Amino acid sequence: MFRRLKGWTAALLLAVTASATPAHADWLKAESERFIVYSDGPERPLREFTQKLETFDRLLRMHMGLPLEEAPHRKLPIYLVRSPSGLAAVRPGIQDEVAGFYHSSGEDIFAIATQSGSGLGADDVLLHEYAHHFMMQHFPYPYPAWFIEGFAEYYMTAEIRPDRVLVGKYNANRASWITDGSWMLISDLLSSRPLQRRVRNSETFYPLSWLLTHWFMGDEDRRRLLHAYLLDVGGGGDSIEAMERVTGMNMTQLRRTLRAYRRIPYQAIIHPFPTVPIEVTSLPSSANDLLLLNQRLKVGVPADRRANTVRDVRRVTARHPNDPLALLVLGHGELHFGEREAGRAALNQLLAVDPDHVEAMQLLVSDLFHQMRETEDPDAVNALRGQARALLARAYRVDEANYTTLLHMSELRRGVLGWPNENDIATLRIAYTLAPQLTEARLNLATALIAVENREEAIALLAPLSNSPHGGEGAEAARRLINQARGVTDEEAEAEEEASRRRANAEEDDTGGSAVRKSSTD
Repeated sequence: MFRRLKGWTAALLLAVTASATPAHADWLKAESERFIVYSDGPERPLREFTQKLETFDRLLRMHMGLPLEEAPHRKLPIYLVRSPSGLAAVRPGIQDEVAGFYHSSGEDIFAIATQSGSGLGADDVLLHEYAHHFMMQHFPYPYPAWFIEGFAEYYMTAEIRPDRVLVGKYNANRASWITDGSWMLISDLLSSRPLQRRVRNSETFYPLSWLLTHWFMGDEDRRRLLHAYLLDVGGGGDSIEAMERVTGMNMTQLRRTLRAYRRIPYQAIIHPFPTVPIEVTSLPSSANDLLLLNQRLKVGVPADRRANTVRDVRRVTARHPNDPLALLVLGHGELHFGEREAGRAALNQLLAVDPDHVEAMQLLVSDLFHQMRETEDPDAVNALRGQARALLARAYRVDEANYTTLLHMSELRRGVLGWPNENDIATLRIAYTLAPQLTEARLNLATALIAVENREEAIALLAPLSNSPHGGEGAEAARRLINQARGVTDEEAEAEEEASRRRANAEEDDTGGSAVRKSSTD
């Protein structure tokens, strides 16, 4: 993985650098080489946006030194909705100003955004999230949190035109925070968990991550410094101290340098990016009621909204008796929040209609796991285990590259005498390869590697997750496993990180400032 970073950084140096659902339009599905895009809007903008995503993927591949025509293991599903009510159909209670989000779980990995909006609209949100998705797929290295977000911020502003792509432009929303907002300390920006700590002016984390990334990427000599910095941090160096080593500046000097970075250049990439085949189909009318509701069930529903959700499920599926999507949603919702027997019945009815429906089989397996946890009878557990094994074998025959099936296979083996054996680790490796963005896939493989004393590989696998800017349970679990593998306590690791941050905080002078001037080299 260390060698792979060198390859990536070499490429970097060479680069030119609510109701159930709103029912107002039939859903369209556009499928291309790398994406499946659903939209409740007109066909033409759907095709245009899908083509834009394909070009953006190739732009990232070009800059990162990857084959332009290489296809991913799994196409990324994306949902385009007309208004915030579409987002609320998937995540009830979401704030109106949110333009979209990315979600990864054992049931699905997808993104959703509004097709218009102020501040950050669908283009910025989805290109930002896809840059994260791409980085985790191809370059899962322990980048510092600021660069994880700075990379996505830098590329999300790519302006894709028929004859060229403009890279390095600024987002007006982010720029206004830089010019008018109070900056967070640069030492806080560089610290390992800037968004989880109580630091001043944390709302400028994203703008400053973009600015620092742009400063590095905007000059060939500074790109070399970024290369050295990432290698230093990836090798275990403290982020703040590594920045001081490679730039020769302390935090006050770096802050002043960024304040003086007035010219914000962007580059024109002229390349014959291909027009890709895109197949557009109309979804059944049931999708108007059910498509986003099914995604809500995958995202998860807070406890105080579950009763309403299962009522929504029952009400809208009743409008579409025997419809495959309705049976899937009914089975899904009942298993999660309602009557499990009703859920099993709906999913088995779906399998009678479509014996190869992988998602139905996976949901039934998850229910069998639930039953296994609820019983203490060894014979009953063995019988349930056999049913799960048979369903997983069926699902694997239909789609051997489905990460959920592989994760279920791995879960079926957990706790069995001799776990993990070579086959267990091989299964987890494949699941991780198919879905490296998934916290569960990364943690499960790392846990198995630690169990067989392969600690260094486990640490390398966990480091990108532990540096997640947004933290969360997955990042905390990764840090605990890393500390376990290194033989240090959580308290010792935390104290070491905090000492560096406090030292740099005390030395940084955050007075003064100047506006950033936006310009171009186009």
